[in-house]
Amino acid sequence: MARTHHARLDCGPGCPVERTLQLIDGKWKGVVLFHLLEGPMRFNQLRRQLQNCTQRMLTNQLRELEADGLVHRKIYAQVPPKVEYSLTPLGRTLEPILLALKSWGEAHVIAPAPTDS
Repeated sequence: MARTHHARLDCGPGCPVERTLQLIDGKWKGVVLFHLLEGPMRFNQLRRQLQNCTQRMLTNQLRELEADGLVHRKIYAQVPPKVEYSLTPLGRTLEPILLALKSWGEAHVIAPAPTDS
C-alpha cells in the first residue's frame, strides 16, 4: 500500500517539480523573485534588499533568471546608464508559489536567536 502511494508521488528526472525547482534553485533566486513582485527594481535596490549577497552572486542569479525567461532586464539609453529588472509574465506566474513559501516560512520556520556580539 505504501509503495503505491510513493509510486504515485515519484518524480523522476525531468518531472515538472524537478524542472520548476531547477528554475528557482539558487541561494538568492527565490528572494530576488519575491522582491520583484513589488515591481521593477534597479540593481542597487535589489542589493540593499539582499545585504548578504555579493554583487557577483546577484549578477549571476539575475542573468540566470533572465536566461530562463523569468526576469526582464531593461536598459535605458541615458547617462549614466540605468538598468531595471522586472518579472516577465512567466515570472509573474510564480507569485502564488512565492507567497505560499513566505506563508509556510512564517508559520513553520523558527527565526534564529539573536547573538550577543
